[in-house]
Order: sequence, then structure tokens, then C-alpha cells
Amino acid sequence: MDNEQRQQTVDAIRQNLETDAILGASEVPVAKAAKAPVGAPQTDSPPKPRRPVGPDEADKTKRLEALANEHLTDCRKCQLAQERNKVVFGQGSADTELVFVGEAPGAEEDKQGLAFVGRAGQLLTRMIQAMGITRDDVYICNVLKCRPPGNRTPSTDEIAACSPYLMEQVQIIAPKVIVALGAPASQTLLATKTSIGQLRGRFHDFYPSGSPLVGQPVKLMPTYHPAYLLRNPADKNKVWDDLKIVMTELGLPIPQKHR
Repeated sequence: MDNEQRQQTVDAIRQNLETDAILGASEVPVAKAAKAPVGAPQTDSPPKPRRPVGPDEADKTKRLEALANEHLTDCRKCQLAQERNKVVFGQGSADTELVFVGEAPGAEEDKQGLAFVGRAGQLLTRMIQAMGITRDDVYICNVLKCRPPGNRTPSTDEIAACSPYLMEQVQIIAPKVIVALGAPASQTLLATKTSIGQLRGRFHDFYPSGSPLVGQPVKLMPTYHPAYLLRNPADKNKVWDDLKIVMTELGLPIPQKHR
């Protein structure tokens, strides 16, 4: 191995260690801060992707609750209703600028009725903290609101039955950016069969109305699902690159690399 190859190897190892420190290790560049009372001045917190608390947030929260209570609590639009334990609607800030959308609930999510609380959810939490924010500052949900048996890939019929709820959630929240986690979420939102490897790394226009002729587009960033990263940790650096693009769009400071 010549000096150039050796340096390339060292640089690759350093980059992977830096990315692991940000996305997968116990040390996260920004610790979760305690929430200040509503209206208290923020003196030492970085900018967060949510708007000031006010009437809009209260209204959006009520509208999301109404959507969940009136349409999803006893939904029977597909076969998943027969085996589910709880509907997993989504949680977080109703008036945020950043929404994370996954594929479907897993076993732990089905038990608790909360999105991303299993192993993949723990990694997603670290990813969000690495961006200098917390889960309370974003909204997290899935394309499907019920768990597919055995965590199998959602069927076309299931996505068609459930995705209108997701579209309505996005319309209510009206975020600035959506991060689509994994191929099913990305392909559903963008109405494409293009692979996640080809989609990630840049923003795409997403129209919550379903038509480019109605309403303004939302910037959508496809990236790998945290569950995929648990199996393929070498790709964490790609996800971090995607999140840095999102952070730049939202005006969030990007942490310095570890030395």
C-alpha cells in the first residue's frame, strides 16, 4: 500500500468514526436541553425547526387530534386492523418545520401506540439530537398507522388505504422540510419506484395536495431508515450528509467534526 492509499484509508476510517460519534455512539454533539416554560427567552439553545408557540399550534394540535379520533381510532380500511394492538398516529410538535416519515410501526410501536420507540427509534432520537434539536421539536409519523404482521413490507393496498391520513397530517402541519426514512416512505410520498440510493442526497418537491397545480411544494429529503443503519452502519455517513443538507435549509448550525 503506497502513501496515497494509506492516507485514503486513514481518511475513510476517520470519517466513519466521526459519523458514528454523531449518529451512533453514546456521545452526541448537542445534549438534550430541558424545555423552558412557554414564552421564556432562549439564551443558549440553537435555532429549532419549530415556530413560536401560539394560536396556530393550538389549532393544528386540535386538528390532528380530531383526525386521529374521528378517522383512525377504529379504522377498518385494510386487513391490518384485524391484528393490530394500537393505531400509531404520530407524535411531536404540531407546528414544526421538520417532519420525519417512516414506513410503518414495529412491534414496540404497536404495543405503545407511539412512532419510533424501538431500537430504530432510539437511533432516530440520536440522529435528531445530533442536529441540535430534540424529538419534541419535530413531528414523527409513518405512512402506515398499523403494524404489518412480522414487520413485512407494506402492500400496495395498505399504502393506498392509509396514505391519505398521512397527506392530511402533512397538510395540517405544513412543515418546511420532510425527511422520508427508507424506500417505502420516500417512494410513497414521491409516487415513484426509484431506489432510495438514487433518491437520497438532494431535495425533491412534494405536494401534500397530490397535485403540483394546487398549493406550494414541501422540500422532501429521502434517506436511509434507521433500521437499515442498524444492519448497515457503514452508511451512517450518507445519512449524516443528508441531514446536513436539511440542517442548512432550516438554518441549524452543523456540529464541528471530532478531532
